[in-house]
Amino acid sequence: MATINIRIDDDLKKDSEKVLDEIGLGMTAALTIFLKAVVRNNGIPFILEAPNKKTQKAFKEIDDISSGKKKAKKYSNSTELKKDLGL
Repeated sequence: MATINIRIDDDLKKDSEKVLDEIGLGMTAALTIFLKAVVRNNGIPFILEAPNKKTQKAFKEIDDISSGKKKAKKYSNSTELKKDLGL
């Protein structure tokens, strides 16, 4: 069994541990899953690309809603949502 020592931002570690705890995984198990996926995919198991402007805007909106700076838009039914989305 090998040991890996990594340096990571304190907040990132704390936040990721919170998420992993909610889904019942420890950091070691999560990193093992990631590394097995790296081997299985012969590379990073997800696409690495910079988000486009539309995605950046969506991320900002989510952050604003999460922090309470902005309220989420609510719909009474799916027809209203589809109309707002232009569908």
